Amino acid sequence: MNSNEIRDKHAKHLFPSVANFYKEPVVLHEGKGSRIKDLDGTEYLDVFGGILTVSVGHANDDVNAAVIAQVGRLSHVSTLYPTVPMVELAEKLSKVTPGNLDKAFFVASGTEADETAVSLAQVYTGNQELVALRHGYSGRSLLAQSLTAHSAYRAVPTQVAAIKHAMSPYCYRCPFKLEYPSCGVQCAKDIEDLIQTTTTGSIAGMLAEPIQGVGGFIVPPKEYFQIAAEIIRKYGGVMIADEVQTGFGRTGKMWGIENYDIEPEIMTMAKGIANGFPLGACVATPVVADSFTKSSISTFGGNPVSTAAAGAVLDIIERDDLKKNARERGAELREGLLMIQKKHPKIVGDVRGMGLMQALELVVDETAGDRTPNPGAVAALFEETKKRKLLIGKGGLHGNVLRITPMLNVTRDEIAEALQILDESFDAMVAA
Repeated sequence: MNSNEIRDKHAKHLFPSVANFYKEPVVLHEGKGSRIKDLDGTEYLDVFGGILTVSVGHANDDVNAAVIAQVGRLSHVSTLYPTVPMVELAEKLSKVTPGNLDKAFFVASGTEADETAVSLAQVYTGNQELVALRHGYSGRSLLAQSLTAHSAYRAVPTQVAAIKHAMSPYCYRCPFKLEYPSCGVQCAKDIEDLIQTTTTGSIAGMLAEPIQGVGGFIVPPKEYFQIAAEIIRKYGGVMIADEVQTGFGRTGKMWGIENYDIEPEIMTMAKGIANGFPLGACVATPVVADSFTKSSISTFGGNPVSTAAAGAVLDIIERDDLKKNARERGAELREGLLMIQKKHPKIVGDVRGMGLMQALELVVDETAGDRTPNPGAVAALFEETKKRKLLIGKGGLHGNVLRITPMLNVTRDEIAEALQILDESFDAMVAA
């Protein structure tokens, strides 16, 4: 089949909610490293990596070797039996996570990891209500949709009432109309008022992404999580760091929350954990984890093949010092994006991110003070970058944020190539 046939069959046989990028979607077929080809043989430079999931490159030889070896031994038995790759991965995670996060529960997705974390927080504290963030994203289950604060991802009106949404630490669009740092990080301090006015006064905890991913790579002020954690713990809750997008070296540190100098009681992760194989995890301190004594099982969680892949990913990150690469290549990427902003100050309102997790927010006219979201510009830029064989991502509540997230082992030359294409694409879009 060719790409046109696949696009036709996709439209006929998949739910309409399974939306695609681009006016004419790219049918991806094979890849290696940062390069990926469509079914017709056109090659692209991929700087989105399956939504921050292909962490160490397409068809990574070391990950593939671990997977092939494991498939040859054992593909599945469920968590009713301990397996070597699952136990080894749990041990590795206990060594690389901050603080005393020593126990793991494996699932098949980030949605399930967040579900597990919320249940665990409720069981441990004996409280039910939980704080999440506006602009946050947690997945597609009923509870995850309730945690998510994007109307586009809420398919049903019935939501879990125990979830209370705090203001996002969105400095570019401060909900309090203040400026950092003179604001005193009011967005964090307001959590106490939220608890006092919308809950029973006793909460299970707070679940938050260290950098809000789908929300458009919203980066909180450096003091934010320390202030928030003090308030949450004051009212009986625990801190849950949702590292589904920020984990595994993406920000230049192993975990996004490490940029904020706090140690959560619970952490969730998925996406980059296994380089594209389906796997998620919820890790917790022993005292919190041990409170969950009711029987629980995840049929595909801890699958030997996925956990073998994840073990290889962790080995590669350590062996090749990919956290350092994320910092260095991320700095080069950030510098290039700032140059694009300087060249196009009207349309590029904000540049933000950490490491290899960078974003451009496009607006109507920043120079005139008009920060109206400009999703049309993003759509136009997507088509221009596609013409030039570059795959990028987008996000934000209004779809007006470009998300640039190369593989952790991206090279200096690949960053330069991506920036050149972005620069040319901006020029073409503005001229059109």
